[in-house]
Amino acid sequence: MFKQLRDKVALSGITILAIGVALLIFTFASAYGFLTQSLSIIGSGDLTRTIGEALPSIIATGIRIAYLGIMGWMGSLLTIRGITIIAHLQETSIPATQKPKSKQQPEPQKTETEKQPVEPAKPVLKPSEPQLLVIPPRENLEITSPPNQPEKKESQTVS
Repeated sequence: MFKQLRDKVALSGITILAIGVALLIFTFASAYGFLTQSLSIIGSGDLTRTIGEALPSIIATGIRIAYLGIMGWMGSLLTIRGITIIAHLQETSIPATQKPKSKQQPEPQKTETEKQPVEPAKPVLKPSEPQLLVIPPRENLEITSPPNQPEKKESQTVS
């Protein structure tokens, strides 16, 4: 079905992007439905009874909010991954060490001295994460009192 690896990568990127967008749309539709429900406020003279009646609905609301938050987070992660796969598809199709040859310009003929073997250029890799700098603590630090406070001396009593 797919003749090249590039086609498989493109299909997987589009699939992941579509799943992420569908999950985000479903999350926002669920959140909209949740927010448009009629909310009733319970009021009573007895605070203990009011809290007892409101506690189950508060717990259910907290679970729904957590559910919507996790669904939105997963949808955004899938969408980002799909976009990343599709964006890097062009970079993976042509290796960095090879340049595409133009059909209009033939290569110039090289002489015997110019035909020396040339090592392929190594691609420059960008660091994926920033470098971490660790500063060790200084040793033999003396702990002193602030300069404005006089040191407390033990008073000697003479008997």
